[in-house]
Amino acid sequence: MTTTATRPGAGPNGPQRSRAAITAKTLRTDRWWLAPLITVIGLGAWVTYATVRVFMHNYYFVEEYHYLTPFYSPCVTDRCVEGSSLFGTPLPSFWLLPEAAFTLPFLLLFRLTCYYYRKAYYRAFWLSPPACAVPDGHKNYSGETRFPLIFQNAHRYAFYAAMIISLINTWDAIIAFRSGDGGFGFGLGNVILVGNVVMLWAYTLSCHSCRHITGGRLKHFSKHPVRYRVWTFVSKLNVRHMQLAWITLGTLALTDFYIMALELGWFSDLRFVG
Repeated sequence: MTTTATRPGAGPNGPQRSRAAITAKTLRTDRWWLAPLITVIGLGAWVTYATVRVFMHNYYFVEEYHYLTPFYSPCVTDRCVEGSSLFGTPLPSFWLLPEAAFTLPFLLLFRLTCYYYRKAYYRAFWLSPPACAVPDGHKNYSGETRFPLIFQNAHRYAFYAAMIISLINTWDAIIAFRSGDGGFGFGLGNVILVGNVVMLWAYTLSCHSCRHITGGRLKHFSKHPVRYRVWTFVSKLNVRHMQLAWITLGTLALTDFYIMALELGWFSDLRFVG
């Protein structure tokens, strides 16, 4: 039962009352903690898998079909197997250095600073706040104005890098249609690679920064019909940004796991042509 306290003095309609004195942290009776818990489990599992795979330094390229996992693209260390590198191998094979050292940091920055992922890990890992109408887990909050969260403002620049990396992944998917004898080849691995690239493009283009770039500063859409159409398309994708953020984590893990399984000989690629 809650109580109210009467404040000294009276207004035109009688005594004024203060807020209810509630001892409970929240009056929510639903399972508000479930969404943050699922986020912790989901993101934690994906980060663990991706970290292990990146530092395995192996099982990332199927030479026969030119399948290259996105976790190792582009491969730039001198440990890269023949045929897996598009831009040479200028970096040494130090074990703490991932094969995709030129792209992984930018992809990590793009995901970390993504508006949806901020909400996800702020709520799930930092409890800031864990849910609506639930108190913040911290006494003080300075927003994203101080170190290290001030670097969240780099998201728009990470978006440009993500666009370039998406182009590289697209090229990886295209050249994977080349079979072992140099002709055209098509298998289940190609379906997975192309599906992953399509989802990555959808997630990248649904980014809030992309929406702002395409039409965020226009004052008159009627004077810019082409940009308006692009902005409308991006806005439709933007509505699904959260779903695409999770879907792409799944397609990335699936693509990598499939290529690793082929390299380990767990099963053979289902070939349709070539």
